[in-house]
Amino acid sequence: MSVGDSRAARLLGGDQFSFADAVGGWRGLLESAAPGIVFVGAFIGWGGWLVPVAASLGTVAVLAIVRAVQRSALTQVFSGVLGVGVGAIWAWRSGDASGYFVPGLWANAAYLVGTLVTMVARWPAAGIVIGLVHGIGTTWRRDPVAMRLSQWATAVLASVFAVRLAVELPLYFADEVAALGTAKLALGLPLFALALWLMWLIVRPVGRKPEPLDQPPPT
Repeated sequence: MSVGDSRAARLLGGDQFSFADAVGGWRGLLESAAPGIVFVGAFIGWGGWLVPVAASLGTVAVLAIVRAVQRSALTQVFSGVLGVGVGAIWAWRSGDASGYFVPGLWANAAYLVGTLVTMVARWPAAGIVIGLVHGIGTTWRRDPVAMRLSQWATAVLASVFAVRLAVELPLYFADEVAALGTAKLALGLPLFALALWLMWLIVRPVGRKPEPLDQPPPT
């Protein structure tokens, strides 16, 4: 998940912030966590890589089928299917349960580098999103305050990917699969929602028209 997600962008530029919307509601939070929880539980119970991966794939398939039957949006489940599917392929090719987490590590590294590049180039990702959401284009770049706030907000986003790598990489190299799976859950959607709230607090003034001053009543 990244700030480029349409829901995240809408929340970042909104007048109010909702943690429920940030995680897709209780259902979105459950759907995001369920495959990982099942994977960790199956690994603790059976070990190896085949049963945990199969259980995780089965979980995300059931979630997708339920969504399809209910004719509800499949966007969040589809991203879960893609993530679990790529992780499953990696685990199968490596023959190791820890391989399930490798695509996520690479994704976080790529997001971290990309986010830092936007900051160095002085096109911070948060400012780009605000410019699009509020329809102000790139005018925010000419405002030193808006630029500074956008840089700080983007730094918060970069810190999410950095924290994930700092915690998960040592666990991966130590082959602590259960701990790695637990850390991935804790540092997933809940951490991103918290970071998005902090970003929203920082960039609230950017691109918003000032409130009109109260006019004195006519005499």
